[in-house]
Amino acid sequence: MDITIRLEEPADYRRVEEVQRDAFWDHHAPGCDEHYLAHCMRSHPDFIPELDFVALVDGEIVGNIMYAKAALQNEQGERIPIVSFGPVGTRKSFQRKGVGTALIRHSLQKARDMGYPMVVIYGYPHDYCKHGFVGSKSLGISDTEGRFPVALLAYDLTGNWKVDGNWKYITSDIYLFDSDAAQAFDATFPPREKGYHTSQEEFRIACQAYVD
Repeated sequence: MDITIRLEEPADYRRVEEVQRDAFWDHHAPGCDEHYLAHCMRSHPDFIPELDFVALVDGEIVGNIMYAKAALQNEQGERIPIVSFGPVGTRKSFQRKGVGTALIRHSLQKARDMGYPMVVIYGYPHDYCKHGFVGSKSLGISDTEGRFPVALLAYDLTGNWKVDGNWKYITSDIYLFDSDAAQAFDATFPPREKGYHTSQEEFRIACQAYVD
């Protein structure tokens, strides 16, 4: 399958939101908010438009990945600018066909070219370790409480990150949004029934489990 990757354009916005809605519906929770997150991210100061890519197959947008600024901070208060990504989604009928892999690999290289040393995300390890992500503890990166969630994953863009003390992952407030506003936004799309899938429990466990 021939996959084309390019930057998102304003004309793509609604289609991207439709793709993200289809990709995440009932995946992490009944329904989803990722399409509203994509809608809001573009106007946030931490959004990185140079790392906002769409994947096309036969001229049709079937996937998208979006990045935001983040930071690592040590006990001395020193900060290192890094990036996070999410949402990254592929239309369900194109999942497990290499679209998500193409988006992740392409964007990681672009982030490296921009000089960022690290990508840190919250995600299900099964989905990202195959792309080179590792548990954050192995790189000395914790959450703001000093803990190491199983779902906290990191990718060393330098290839030689030296663990020197503990660095806390400082995420952007770009990922905070009003749930009522998200529901109102979802109402502008065709109605869709919410349901339960085992992936919801798997992700919840990963987010609430910690590495000693």
